[in-house]
Formats: sequence, C-alpha cells, structure tokens
Amino acid sequence: MSASSRNVISQSQALPMSESLCAPWSAISAPIDGSSQKQVAADKLSNYDLILNCQTGLRPERSAFAELIRRYQSHVEKVLYHLAPDWSDRADLSQEVWIRVYRNVKRLQEPVKFRGWLSRIATNLFYDELRKRKRVSAPLSLDAPRNLEDGEMDWEIASGGPGPTEDLVTREFYEQLREAIADLPEVFRTTIVLREIEGMAYEEIAELTGVSLGTVKSRIARARQRLQSQLQSYLDS
Repeated sequence: MSASSRNVISQSQALPMSESLCAPWSAISAPIDGSSQKQVAADKLSNYDLILNCQTGLRPERSAFAELIRRYQSHVEKVLYHLAPDWSDRADLSQEVWIRVYRNVKRLQEPVKFRGWLSRIATNLFYDELRKRKRVSAPLSLDAPRNLEDGEMDWEIASGGPGPTEDLVTREFYEQLREAIADLPEVFRTTIVLREIEGMAYEEIAELTGVSLGTVKSRIARARQRLQSQLQSYLDS
C-alpha cells in the first residue's frame, strides 16, 4: 500500500461519526405507515377506532373483535330480552348476531352508527327466527297433578301473582303482537322496533336509517295503524 493510500484511510477513520455515516433523512426516519410502531392494545382504543380496526384486513382481527363483543354484548342481550323475554335460547341468538357482525362489519360505512346497526341485526335476526318457529304450545290442565320435590303429588297451585288465565292472555297477546310486527314490511318493522323497543328518538332513527324526520314519523304512524288493525279482532274478543 502506498503512502498516499494509507494517508487517505487514516483521514477517513478520523472523521466524526456524523460525517463518516452521512445518510439521507428518509433512510433513518421511522416509516410513516406505522408498520414499525407499537400497536395500541384493543382495550385502549376508542369505540370508533376499534370498529375501524375490525374493518381492516380480510377478516376482523381476533383481539379487536373480542373487545368489540365485550363492549357491546350487554346491548345485544338487552335488545333480545325486550324482543323475546320468554325465550330460553337467547344466548344462541346472541351468538348468531355476532356471527353476522363478523361477516358484515366491513360493509358498515359509518362506524359512528355501529350501535344502531347492531340493533338492526339483532332485531332482524329475531324476526327471521320468529317466522321459522312453530307456535304450538301444549295445553295446560289445571286438573293434572304435579310432582313435588319429596315425590308426593299436589293439586294445589298457590300463587300471589296473576292467575293462570291472566298470564295466558298476556302471553298470547305478546305472541300476537310479535307475529304482527314480523308481518310488517321491513322499513316499518325496523322503525317501530327502534322507536318502541329501543326507545330511540325520532331524530336518531332518521339519522340511522338515512331518511327524513317526516318519513320516520309517517312510518311509525302507519306501523302503529297496521298493528292496531291486525290486533283489533283479538283485543275485541
């Protein structure tokens, strides 16, 4: 190695680090797409960001969707309870609601309306199920004995609440009401359920369904009129 070459090497080794490793800013700065940034835990996200997270990718990310269920499960249970308080399989219906959400959450264009959208899924599922079910109940005989815990038979039915006749009439009425609501056109059914069961204001329903306030009021009035017409003969009897 010549003396001039050794001189050049020694000079380069003596340069400060900032000068000897000169690189463009783009090569050392963090990528702007966030790929190297630490992901925020699902339970730390706002509801809006959580839903956006579930809409990313081909299918919702598992931890994000689990957090979505945790936050909104009570709401689904509330809707189904109001619709079917005497159904023993509401847990199965709840599970089916979340299956539908999992499959369709990417279609929700406005994440801020997720809660109302979820209510519509639960409501539509209930009425789909109601149409499928056979409404055949075994007759209740007040003369038939019943088994007690000690094995003895007892023909007395003691109750401080409404009698069997009143209870049966009440159940029959609500069954008739559910059937009547299920027979309504979808736009009427959705609107009347959001108003009467969800307790939403007219303005909220208009924003959720994307129609004018006048249309919402008209649909509710027409739905009530149709329900009254269908149930009038039952109420008169």
